Amino acid sequence: MDARFSRLVEVADSGSGRPVTWHLLDNGPVLDELGVTPVGTLLCVHGNPTWSYLWRGLVAAATGSGSDDVWRVIAVDQLEMGFSERTGTERPLERRVTDLAALTDTLDLTGPVVTVGHDWGGVVSMGWAVDHPELLSGVVLLNTAIHQPEDRAIPWPLRLALQRGVLGRATVATPAFLETTLALAHPPLSAEVKNGYRAPYRSADRRGGIGAFVADIPVDEQHESWNELERIAAGVRELGVPSLMLWGPRDPIFSDTYLDDLAERMPLADIHRFEGAGHMIAEDVEYAPVVLDWLGGLSRSRSLSLSKGTEPVDKLPFDKLRERELDKLPFDKLREREASERPLWSVLDELRDSSETALVDMKPYRTVSWKLLSKRVRQLAAGLVRAGVKPGDRVSLLIPPSADLTAVLYACLRIGAVVVVADAGLGLPGLTRAVRGARPDHVIGALPGLTVARAFSWPGQKISTTTLPLPTALALGVRHSLGEVARLGADESLPEPPAASAVAAVLFTSGSTGPAKGVVYTHEQLEAVRDALSSQYDVGVGTGLVAGFAPFALLGPALGARSVTPDMNVTSPRTLTAKATARAAAAVDASVVFLSPAALANVVATADALDASDMAALAGVHTFLSAGAPVPESLLAAAGRLMPNATPHTPYGMTEGLLMTDITLDGIRAAAADAAALPGGEHAGGVCVGRPAGSVRVRIAALDENGMPVGGPSDRPGVTGEIVLSAPHLKQSYDRLWATNRIADADSVPAAEGERWHRTGDVGHLDAAGRLWVEGRLPHVIITAGGVITPVGPEQRIESLLGVNRAALAGIGPRGTQQLVAVLETDPAASRPAALGDSDLVAAVRHATALDIAAVLVVAALPTDIRHNSKIDRSALSRWAEGVLSGAKLSAP
Repeated sequence: MDARFSRLVEVADSGSGRPVTWHLLDNGPVLDELGVTPVGTLLCVHGNPTWSYLWRGLVAAATGSGSDDVWRVIAVDQLEMGFSERTGTERPLERRVTDLAALTDTLDLTGPVVTVGHDWGGVVSMGWAVDHPELLSGVVLLNTAIHQPEDRAIPWPLRLALQRGVLGRATVATPAFLETTLALAHPPLSAEVKNGYRAPYRSADRRGGIGAFVADIPVDEQHESWNELERIAAGVRELGVPSLMLWGPRDPIFSDTYLDDLAERMPLADIHRFEGAGHMIAEDVEYAPVVLDWLGGLSRSRSLSLSKGTEPVDKLPFDKLRERELDKLPFDKLREREASERPLWSVLDELRDSSETALVDMKPYRTVSWKLLSKRVRQLAAGLVRAGVKPGDRVSLLIPPSADLTAVLYACLRIGAVVVVADAGLGLPGLTRAVRGARPDHVIGALPGLTVARAFSWPGQKISTTTLPLPTALALGVRHSLGEVARLGADESLPEPPAASAVAAVLFTSGSTGPAKGVVYTHEQLEAVRDALSSQYDVGVGTGLVAGFAPFALLGPALGARSVTPDMNVTSPRTLTAKATARAAAAVDASVVFLSPAALANVVATADALDASDMAALAGVHTFLSAGAPVPESLLAAAGRLMPNATPHTPYGMTEGLLMTDITLDGIRAAAADAAALPGGEHAGGVCVGRPAGSVRVRIAALDENGMPVGGPSDRPGVTGEIVLSAPHLKQSYDRLWATNRIADADSVPAAEGERWHRTGDVGHLDAAGRLWVEGRLPHVIITAGGVITPVGPEQRIESLLGVNRAALAGIGPRGTQQLVAVLETDPAASRPAALGDSDLVAAVRHATALDIAAVLVVAALPTDIRHNSKIDRSALSRWAEGVLSGAKLSAP
C-alpha cells in the first residue's frame, strides 16, 4: 500500500459530538501536488472484517490512470475498524450511515460523488447515497446485499457466527472470522496480502468492531437495524443514477441471489460477473480498470461538466450513456418496433394444416408433421402463459435435441419469453455456471436435467417434459409436465407477439476460450440469422436438413426445413458414425448436412460400415457444411467423397454470429495455390475461411509489437491482427458481462447509423482477393524476442510432417521473451507424455516451421473443448508445458 495516500481526519462523532479519528486512503493531496483537478470523487466503503486496504488498487489506479478524467478516491476505515479509532461505542447501521455523513461533511465533500461499496460496506454506502441525492452521480457495488430475500435464509457462515457462544470467540477473542474471510480468495492470497488485512486486527481489543458488525446483521423485524435496512432498500429504487455491479459468483455469503435482488431494484444497472471470483472479488480479479473504464462513460457525460459546488448535480441521462442490454430496460424506455413481418414461427403458421414431415427424432424414432408441431407450439405457448410464464421471463431449456425441445423453444419465443440454451456439451460444472448466471425464472427439462437442477439448487419454477410419479415430482420441485401445460393451453389462446426488438434468447458459447458466456439475441437478430443461412445455402421449405449442430437443429422450423439430429451423444461429437449420419439423411431425404469437425472425423473414420442404401442416402446431399473449428482440407475432401454430389463448405462464425464468412473445398484449394505463388515470407499462413457472407463486413485491427490490436481496423490485405466483424445477425450483447461487452464492442470502427461491430478475439488477415485467413486466438499469440508469432500457420506446417496427427504451438516464459514449444499428437499415438530429445522428428519440426523451437513434447491427446472436441486449449498447454520444462511431473495436460 502506498503510504502517500494514508491520512488521519478528526471528525465530530455523530452521536456524542466529541472528536473521533478516522483513517482514510485519500489520493486528493497527491492530486493537488500533481496539479490535477479531479472530475469527481469515489467514496469507497469496506465491509467486515476488512478495511481501506481493500481499495488500495483502486486508489493507485485512479491516481496513475493517465486519463484526462482523474477521480479523487476516498477509502474510509469505518469507526471501530481498520486504523480508525476504537471508541467502544455501539454503532448500529443507522449510526454508521450518519458516521459516514459526518465524515463527508468534515471533508466538505462536493459532487459529483460515486459511492463504492463491498460486503456490509455496500449497505452503508447506499445509505449515504440515499441521503445525499444532490451529490450522487453513480453507484458501484461489489458482492453485497441491500436486503435479505424473504424466501432465503441468512447465509450459513453468518448464521454460524451469530450463534450464542460462537459470536465472541469467532470474531473477537480469536481471529477466526477474519481468517475465514481471507480464505475465501480465489486464488489464495499471498502471505504479504494476508498480513496487510491482519495488520489492524492483531489483538482482541482491536477486533471488537468485527464482532459488533456481525451482531448488527438484522436477522428479523425485532432487530435494531431492521428499519434502517428497510429504509435504505426502499430508497435504492429511487436513486435514478447509473450503477455498476461487479460480482464474484463463488461467494458463499453474498451469492447471485443478492445480485438478482439488486438488479430488480436497479434494473438499469450495468453488471459484470467474474466467473471464478468469490467474496474477495477485489483481490480475485483486476476490478479497478473495469471501474475506471465505466467511470469514463460518466465523466464524458454532459452532466459532470456542471458545477462541482453545492448545487445539485443532474442525473446522468441513460440515453446518453452506452446502450444497455435490451432485456434490462423497462418497456416504456425501449424504442420498440412493431412485430416482425416474418417472425421465427411464421413457417409454423403457414404450414399449420400440412401433413408433411417437419421433424424426425432418431432415438426413439418418430416423425412429427408440420400440423402437429404447429398445434403443439400453440398449445404450449398458451399453457405456459397460464402456468405463469410472462414476456421477458427467462426459461432455461434442459432438454436433449428432440421434437420436445423444438416445440418448447418456439412456444417460448411466441409468447415473448427468453429462452436460455446451454447444452450438455459444457459439462456439468460449465452447465451449472451457465444456468445460475442466466438467472432463469423457469426451468423446463427432462428427468436428468431436473435431477441436476435440484441437486445444485438451480433457480426457477420446474416443468418436466414427461409426467413424473408424484413422489419424484415433489422431490424435484416439479410444478407441471409439458402434457399438463399443453392441456392448460388447449384453447390455443395466444397473447400479442413480442416486438422484433425484444430479447429472444441467451445462447451460451462453448467455453473453449474461458468460461462459457451467455450471448443475448433479439428476435430481429435471430430472424437475420435465419435469413442469412437461407440465402447462403438455399435452405427453405421442403429442404431436408441433417443438423449435427444445435443452432441449425433449432432453426430448422424457422427455415421451413425437414430437420433431423443424427443419433449421437451431444456431449461427445466423436460418437457420430457414418451409418448414423446416413440413416438421418435417409429419414428426411436430406440435401443439406451440417456436422462439427470432430463429428466429421469419426464419420470419415467409420465409412467402411456404409452399405448401398447408406451411400444412396448420402448421394442425395448437395450441400455439406462443417464448422466450429478449423477443418483440414484433407478431411473436407474425404467427406466430399462420401457425399459425391455435395459441395463441401466450411463457414466461419461463432455463437456471437453464426455465419460470417464461407468457403468451399475448391475455394480452399484455390486460396492455397494463390498463397503458394507468393514470394517467400509474404504469406502468414492460417486457415482460409473465405469471403464475407451476404452483408457481413470484415476488418482487421493490426497487432503491435506486444501482440495487442491498435488503431482503426482496416481491410488492407496482408495485415495480421484481430478480426472485427459487422452484420445484421450479430448478437446484441453478452449477458451480465459489462466489461466483456466493452472489450467486444469495436468502438474504434467508423459505423454507419445502426451498424454494430464486434471484436472476435480471433487473429488473422485478409488476402488480396478479400478472403479471410484465421491464424489463432488473440490470447494465444506468442511474443518472442524476435517478434509476434501466431500459432496456426506453424501448426499446419508441423501437421504436414509424416507421423504427426495434430500439433499445437505454445509459448512459455515472460511475454516479450517467450520460448516456443511444439506439443504433438503422433500417429501412432504416444502411450504417455514425453519430451523428445534430439531426433529426426524434432529436426523436422524446426525445419518445417523455420522457427527456433525450444522443445518438442508429445501427448496422447491434446486438450480440447467439450462441445466441438476440436478447439485446442493452447493457454492450458502453455501452463502445462512450462511446468514440465521446469521439472514438474510429466502427466497428461
